[in-house]
Amino acid sequence: MTTAAGPPTAGTTTSLHLPAGTAAAGPYALEVTPESAGWGHASLRVLELAAGGSHLLDTGPDEILVVPLAGSLLVECEGETVPLAGRSTVFAGPTDFAYLPRDAVATLRSERGGRFALCGARARRRLPVRYGPAAGVPVELRGAGRCSRQVNNFATADVFEADAVIACEVITPAGNWSSYPPHKHDRTSDVETELEEIYYFEVSRGPEGQAGLAYQRVYGTPERPIDVLAEVRDGDVVLIPHGWHGPSIAAPGHDLYYLNVMAGPGAERAWRIVDDPEHAWIRDTWAAEDVDPRLPLHSADSPRPTDFPEPTHSPSQNGALRS
Repeated sequence: MTTAAGPPTAGTTTSLHLPAGTAAAGPYALEVTPESAGWGHASLRVLELAAGGSHLLDTGPDEILVVPLAGSLLVECEGETVPLAGRSTVFAGPTDFAYLPRDAVATLRSERGGRFALCGARARRRLPVRYGPAAGVPVELRGAGRCSRQVNNFATADVFEADAVIACEVITPAGNWSSYPPHKHDRTSDVETELEEIYYFEVSRGPEGQAGLAYQRVYGTPERPIDVLAEVRDGDVVLIPHGWHGPSIAAPGHDLYYLNVMAGPGAERAWRIVDDPEHAWIRDTWAAEDVDPRLPLHSADSPRPTDFPEPTHSPSQNGALRS
């Protein structure tokens, strides 16, 4: 981040790590907007609904991905009804989700209650309401050895059509490192796209319900300083306006989940990154190692104790736009 005049001001753990509850607003357990983050594009809200609860959502200038973190949901928008089967927890496998366009009003209802992420980005185009089935989410096993992680690519640029928002989920088994080697995406070039990023964390509990923890590192350059080393827990957020980010470190005994929400100023919706050259060599070691046998942690057909089955048809599926 920069001031209006003078040298850049470094973002720090204090300004960019939002512990659970500190960014709550109105009906939202978490609310990060472009205005509150001090940037221009990416947003994230977490909505918690009691059993039988409902919420009226005005998308305003943002396109929104409605992603169940725990529980199921009925989404009604512009004459379309989209039932989301959801999941019991973020560690129960990929979930189905709904896409809502900018300048729309939607009603969200949950018979049994739950927790739902609203991943957003300022949008130029207005696209139709759509449904993304859990069975259509590509699950990628990335890295090897202690750098093994699982990526649920539900709304990446090559998977799901949107105007600006890019989103995915990462599951890191206990004791492993992910988002490693550290990488960045804060310039526009043939090898990099400029994207703001939000990391939202959940951490699995111990065998007797003990709360877990994890760590997140973000650092910059002399020209664009940033310095974050955050101990993160359930519901925490780290904002990444620019700079190298990683590793994300899962403590022994506690699997780590994070939701990544990205958007940027460019007309091209793409995720291109560059590795920190001091650490990029680690990728070459993965060829001699096996992927962690604990992965995939769960599959897309994990049992779903929810209110709705996945629809056999919907407004539109798999990101395809209606004609």
